[in-house]
Amino acid sequence: MPLVSTGEAERIAAGFGLRVRAEPLGSQQDCNFLLVERAGGVAAGVERAGGVAAGMEDGGTAAGVLKIANPAFTAAEIEAQDAAAGHIAAVDGLRAGTVLHGPATVPTPDGPASARVLTYLPGGTLTGRGYLSPRVVTGMGRVAGQVSRALRYFTHPGLDRVLQWDLRHADRVVGRLAEHVRDADLRARVTGAAAEAWRRVQPLAGHLPRQAIHGDVTDDNLVCTTRHGLRTPDGVIDFGDLTTSWAVGELAVAITSVLRHAGSEPCSTLPAVRAFHRLRPLSGEEAGVLWPLVVLRAAVLVVSGEQQAAIDDGNDYVTGALDHERRTFEQAVSVPAEVMTGLILDDLGFGGPPWRVPSGTVLSLGRCAVLDLATQSDAADAGAWLEPGLEERLAGAALAGGADAVVTRFGEPRLTASRVLAGVSPATVPTGIDLWLARPAELPAGLTVEEHEGLVLTLTWDGAGDGDGAPGRVPAGTRIHVSLRAAGGPEVPPLVRPEYAAGWLSVAADPAPLLGLPPAPRPDGAADAALLARRDASFAAMQEHYYADPPRIERGWRHHLAATDGRVYLDMVNNVAVLGHSHPRLEAAVARQLRRLNTNSRFNYASVVEFAERLAGLLPEPLEAVFLVNSGSEAVDLAIRLALVATGHRDVVAVREAYHGWTYASDAVSTSTADNPNALSTRPRWVHAVDAPNAYRGRYRGADADRYAADAVQVISELAASGRPPAAFLAEPFYGNAGGMPLPDGYLAAVYAEVRHRGGLAIADEVQVGYGRLGHWFWGFEQQGVVPDVVTVAKAMGNGYPLGAVVTSRAIAARYRDAGYFFSSTGGSPVASVVGLTVLDVIRDEGLQANAARVGGHLKARLEELAGRHQLIGAVHGSGLYLGVEFVRDRDTLEPATEETMAICDRMLELGVVIQPTSDRMCVLKIKPPLCLDAAGADFFADALDRVLTEGW
Repeated sequence: MPLVSTGEAERIAAGFGLRVRAEPLGSQQDCNFLLVERAGGVAAGVERAGGVAAGMEDGGTAAGVLKIANPAFTAAEIEAQDAAAGHIAAVDGLRAGTVLHGPATVPTPDGPASARVLTYLPGGTLTGRGYLSPRVVTGMGRVAGQVSRALRYFTHPGLDRVLQWDLRHADRVVGRLAEHVRDADLRARVTGAAAEAWRRVQPLAGHLPRQAIHGDVTDDNLVCTTRHGLRTPDGVIDFGDLTTSWAVGELAVAITSVLRHAGSEPCSTLPAVRAFHRLRPLSGEEAGVLWPLVVLRAAVLVVSGEQQAAIDDGNDYVTGALDHERRTFEQAVSVPAEVMTGLILDDLGFGGPPWRVPSGTVLSLGRCAVLDLATQSDAADAGAWLEPGLEERLAGAALAGGADAVVTRFGEPRLTASRVLAGVSPATVPTGIDLWLARPAELPAGLTVEEHEGLVLTLTWDGAGDGDGAPGRVPAGTRIHVSLRAAGGPEVPPLVRPEYAAGWLSVAADPAPLLGLPPAPRPDGAADAALLARRDASFAAMQEHYYADPPRIERGWRHHLAATDGRVYLDMVNNVAVLGHSHPRLEAAVARQLRRLNTNSRFNYASVVEFAERLAGLLPEPLEAVFLVNSGSEAVDLAIRLALVATGHRDVVAVREAYHGWTYASDAVSTSTADNPNALSTRPRWVHAVDAPNAYRGRYRGADADRYAADAVQVISELAASGRPPAAFLAEPFYGNAGGMPLPDGYLAAVYAEVRHRGGLAIADEVQVGYGRLGHWFWGFEQQGVVPDVVTVAKAMGNGYPLGAVVTSRAIAARYRDAGYFFSSTGGSPVASVVGLTVLDVIRDEGLQANAARVGGHLKARLEELAGRHQLIGAVHGSGLYLGVEFVRDRDTLEPATEETMAICDRMLELGVVIQPTSDRMCVLKIKPPLCLDAAGADFFADALDRVLTEGW
């Protein structure tokens, strides 16, 4: 690389008529400088040749990038690079670094060199160790595919060159440069991995298409457009590695660069592979050599980096990249190439090699019981899947029940193998089967079964021999692991992570037929996608689901959700399951009542009376008359109807940015534009909205927030003066939909007083915030020191069972007879009432309100500490276990970080946390977990969020 100072670079730029300041840019081969215009800009008489100017941090603009070529490059090679950049920009519309000025031969301290000025592409690259989301990785594959497609028929004499980066020469490059790797262990592993990868490539090399390739479409050379804080790759620079080579090498180089980034691993590259394949379809042979080429590229990076560091130890760009290159290699070889190849083939629909079904029987098991260890298994109920030794106890029970043998299923994810609070998916997919025998047996410790090709059947158990194949005596009830893998293939772990299951199962086979059992059905990776398609086909489309690619959740336990692949997620959003998921006490109470009676509330039975008494007893006087319904929407609808009938007025005042339900009346007073973009413009005339009393970002902030009450009082007063006194003022007593924000002190006292003065009622919607969630208060209105006229309750009342209530005074309830009678078929049914009673019992007996205060306080303190280190956090709202983390792009302007918030939620899911955004700006994490959340869960959430905000999203 030519050594040129910034002053010399500025003089070279002046030769092109540019008055600029030169800023060095890192490179391994060329000498590059960003040229920033000085005052006066371009020299007189020099036309700005289509240059892309971009704002610099100091207020200057970029005039271009000065590239002083490595003297090793010929003129033809440089011309080919420039022609290819122009061709890609013209043919596929990608942004590319095309020539503005030059080339020209210029003097350097190392002798004459070719210099030219290329367009500067604003937006920045993906350089560094930061996290790359699947969306960004998809973009990388898409750009690589566009480049490959554009260069498919590109020809130029300058392409005829031999490069150390050309993967066709990777074996020789590693062989020649390996001596520069000072770490002997690393050197041995690099050369060994490269040799094995080359062995896999060679048989298919003659079938791999060749064409012009950029050869370096990596994170360093992919330029992004950044919109709303999210990067999208849409440009490519640095054509210095342009050559003719295997077309699939373009993709191999691109995905190798993914591996050095935080949170990345081999399966993280699959979005890029899919995107490339959609634009430029891979052949089966290309897909088959893709991962060996990744290993070769990683090996070349290591040896080349070590060699360059030895030659140019003063080049910070080179020496700084060594750790990245080593991490890339470690990731590339962390999963066997055969496994990654099987995974890629399966993912692209090539299907991989057919499953081997061996013939013959090694053991005859007799009467055989099959253990069901899947997420949906009844054996996993009541959290049993978390108990050590469950599989052995289940097998022992089956043997005691008369089975001759007990086996597990091949390839079926086991919930028993999972764990909670795991930032990486646990290994849950079995690659063999486990076996228990009722009687002692003599078993071989290993043997080879011939079936088209060599298959190795291995049986292992505690106390087995040294694995030399000698028979061993196995005591009755001993767990025996039976595996069947390809001879010469990699060692196959008994359990593998679900992301890699398709790859591992391509190098293993189901041993069940050798035990006289039918083979397990091949796992269908498309089943979950098919389920979503069926949902879309049969479920009304506006009933949305969380996440674009959601896990299939089929079990919950306490504050955890379990997917069918065995991954367990921390549930931080489910305020419906206030007790936690699948509470055994609630399940038993419901089952018991269903065995006895379930009918409507017109019959005389005890549970509805007991529940109504308990609920009314939790509220202050005169709130003692209870209506039982099925949901929060129904409760709010009924509360509004009560107010209209009791007062004779026809108007209602509600707060902006609130959600109250989906029935006609509850939707009418719902003013959240997040739930309905036309919420304000489509309100009926009888609904009047007052400003959301948001002390953080509303009209009045901080100490001025007490003015919200005066404004709301004025609206009510003006309505009355116009002859339309409101029947009710309706609001959440703790501002839930905005992210768990307390109302300004005294707000409800002032507004309630005014609406009552005008003959209306005060309605407190406690559907989200009540039932102890706030920790210090059982009801949200208690925080304001007021007593409403009507209270609506739901969600937490039923812990997921459809149950809601309206509680008011007897006098107000009696007025409803003026409009007829009230009846709900299942509201207050025996089962519903038992559910309501049991929920209250558990909240009391397990101290869940106190837990919300204690754990919520701990969690809020953790989040506030994060706010001190991460500028994206504008505020932490809330109380107890109703919290909100509000993300802003600027703490002064409070510009909402909407897109960033959604991306953060997606990254949190990858790390094992279910969390979603809220507020009209969708920039607040709504933290509403089950009230059984413990400190370990709170810390796991805070640590995961810290990691996301540190590494990226």
